[in-house]
Amino acid sequence: MSEIKYRRIMLKISGEALSGEKGNGIDTNTVNEICDRILAVHNLGVEIAIVVGGGNFWRGRSGKGMDRTTADHMGMLATVINSLGLQDALESRGIQVRVQTAIEMRQIAEPYVRRKAVRHLEKKRIVIFACGMGNPYFSTDTAAALRAAEIDAQAILMAKNVDGIYDSDPSKNPDAVKYNKLSYQEYLNKNLCAIDLTAASFCKDNGIPTLVFGLNDPDNIIRAVKGEEIGTTIY
Repeated sequence: MSEIKYRRIMLKISGEALSGEKGNGIDTNTVNEICDRILAVHNLGVEIAIVVGGGNFWRGRSGKGMDRTTADHMGMLATVINSLGLQDALESRGIQVRVQTAIEMRQIAEPYVRRKAVRHLEKKRIVIFACGMGNPYFSTDTAAALRAAEIDAQAILMAKNVDGIYDSDPSKNPDAVKYNKLSYQEYLNKNLCAIDLTAASFCKDNGIPTLVFGLNDPDNIIRAVKGEEIGTTIY
């Protein structure tokens, strides 16, 4: 435990990160690489909670012309698919995992109960939170921030397809400048979009640092837990 910086973490994984080079759906090789690193972090004694997005299957804003609430509920169900896929891959590595959903579906997962989630973490089980917050109009970034506060996570580790936060989209602007550290106030003032502004404001109010890094190298999860300076830290 001496070599790690964070004892209990919230790991936020974008849905797109699970699709690998396919760009959609779940890429088995990519999921296996991610889960190998999660196993390594787990073996360090870190208590791990996970929120995974659903963008590799569906995003609420993709439903043009649809009722927003319906479109967002479809996105919540997409996160359940990803959560069950992660659960299966992690359990095949001998880790005990519990999926908890904000929308009840008892046949396949537990309903979200904060005290039960914390107890699972204390027993060194990994807890995966699905269905976001269970409410439309809120992103899974905001769900990760809320759950992190509820379980007393020491940091949010946000694994994305981009290796940090830039002043503009690096895929469109080759001269985009990467930030190594930012305060939440600076992030909000600059109106950056790497993470949801609602989530950033919530983390600012509750003093939860966020580390944004790329999953192009899955070992970054281990480096982040050990406190190495990778990606961008928002504090």
